[in-house]
Amino acid sequence: MDLILLAVAVGLLVGLLVGLTGVGGGALLVPILVLCLHISPIVAVGTGALFITVTKIGAACSYYRKNLVDVRLALRMAMGSLPGAALGVGGLGLVRAHMGENVNSFLKLFIGILLILTPGLAFLQSYLKRTGKKSLRDRLPKWITPESGAVVVGLIGGLLVGMTSMGSGSVIMTLLVLFYSRPLPTLVGTDIAHAVILGTVAGAGHLALGTPDFRLLAALLIGSIPSAWYAANIATKVQVSWLRAVLFALIFVAGLLML
Repeated sequence: MDLILLAVAVGLLVGLLVGLTGVGGGALLVPILVLCLHISPIVAVGTGALFITVTKIGAACSYYRKNLVDVRLALRMAMGSLPGAALGVGGLGLVRAHMGENVNSFLKLFIGILLILTPGLAFLQSYLKRTGKKSLRDRLPKWITPESGAVVVGLIGGLLVGMTSMGSGSVIMTLLVLFYSRPLPTLVGTDIAHAVILGTVAGAGHLALGTPDFRLLAALLIGSIPSAWYAANIATKVQVSWLRAVLFALIFVAGLLML
């Protein structure tokens, strides 16, 4: 019972952060499950993949109703992320078949490294902003178009989400801020809407692998669904830039603890 109550509280916190910033779905949930609730990494990853999908549906609808979703950008990212997610889940399945129970040690190390590297992208974005650059588009070769760039961003995020359930908010959101000059609420809404599509494919793959814990998932969703919906409705009224900085600091610390 204590584990279930803790999972509800974790879901409420993560859902709130997801609705406000678009960050924190897998990047906070997975290390919390592993480090605090002592869930095995592969179960945390499988449960997290389904958690992302369900949690972000309500938030995505809220952003869409406010015209804060760039549908074309989300669909372009999906062109890369859907095959990427399939490859990520398939790769994880092959690693598990080869390593057996040792896959948990591999996942913990891989996730820790990813968590440490992710904030570096956010710091790069902050540096560019301070030096007067709105995005990296000004520094890219002309043959890298917004359309092809969106597919690549989706592919990278899809691979990471398929293998770790992380990246749909932390990595993809950071890449969107770096490469696209859109208002932050629009990028958050677009990222959340795309995460629903991506998470559905990744979640289906993890269902096939048999990694999710449905009892744990249900407890997490009891907390996350209402909090994510509420946060999405107040997100445009709240200054979240400082919160994103705190989140990335926490993600970095979580990465160190996972090593």
